[in-house]
Amino acid sequence: MADRNRTEVTEFILLGLSSWPEMQLVIFGFVLAMYLVAFMGNTLLVIVAFSDPRLQTPMYFLLRQLSFIDIFLTTITVPQMLVHTLSVNRTISFNCCIIQLFFFMAVGSMEGHLLAAMAYDRYVAICDPLRYSAIVSRRLCLRITLTSWMVVSLNSLLYSVLVTRLTFCGNQITHFFCDITPLLKLSCNRPVVNEMLIFTEGVAVVVSPFFFILGSYARIGVAIARMHSVAALRKALSTCSSHIMVVLLLYGSVIRMYLRPSSSYDLNQDRQVAIFYTVVTPMLNPLIYSLRNEEVKGALKRLFKKLSISRDFQHGSQSNREWQQDFLKPRN
Repeated sequence: MADRNRTEVTEFILLGLSSWPEMQLVIFGFVLAMYLVAFMGNTLLVIVAFSDPRLQTPMYFLLRQLSFIDIFLTTITVPQMLVHTLSVNRTISFNCCIIQLFFFMAVGSMEGHLLAAMAYDRYVAICDPLRYSAIVSRRLCLRITLTSWMVVSLNSLLYSVLVTRLTFCGNQITHFFCDITPLLKLSCNRPVVNEMLIFTEGVAVVVSPFFFILGSYARIGVAIARMHSVAALRKALSTCSSHIMVVLLLYGSVIRMYLRPSSSYDLNQDRQVAIFYTVVTPMLNPLIYSLRNEEVKGALKRLFKKLSISRDFQHGSQSNREWQQDFLKPRN
């Protein structure tokens, strides 16, 4: 009977961010604007961190990976939401829903692991600066990134497989994408195994990077307290401030969404909170790192200067060719 009930659900209906028809155009406009800012901002940060020779360091390698993650995170959910906002048909097949759940959980979890790696980078840079180049290398960052991808992928695969084994008493998801919380809420019986995994294995994979970040900044705080140089203190605070803001933005919404009993879920509020960490946070991350980081601002200025010089050179070459052609034109 459980298998028969499960196979009857071949597609889900995503109710979107709001059930009010008069709000759909407003929602579409705001979300589209934020998505474009997030996509272009993170793409620009990737280009700058990749092309500028002064940013070829482990820290900016991790920052580039974080921008890639933000691009993927928004693209997994937002384009589908925009289409559904202006469409009568808001269905998604069962298989596509599970695939979206897998990629969203893997990419979302990966962001926390990258922030933990960046916290370790800052810890070594401030607490052991003389050995920084020997401890933190690009190879180490690459190993951390690949290992984290393997861990979050296995974790996401486990959740996705368990969701496929649930029995559903309906197919209307009170959300704008396939997330674990509304799917568990739609289950006919209480998914005890899934809830236990969220508070055990889920905490280990998702929240352990947060505790690692807290531990790193505790050590950094001790090191900063011992600094007697005002310039060194100001530099240390400037180095960490952008990262701290990104961590607070991400984990504030993640803890609010997932790490609480299922009895306290409010799906109407949760889908509004979800727009924060799927669109707003990826939009703010490149702004935070570009506006509060002198090295990134300098790299942006150099990039725009190169583009301006190249454009002027091409324009001058074209004008010169036109002048030569006009000069060599036969006269009557």
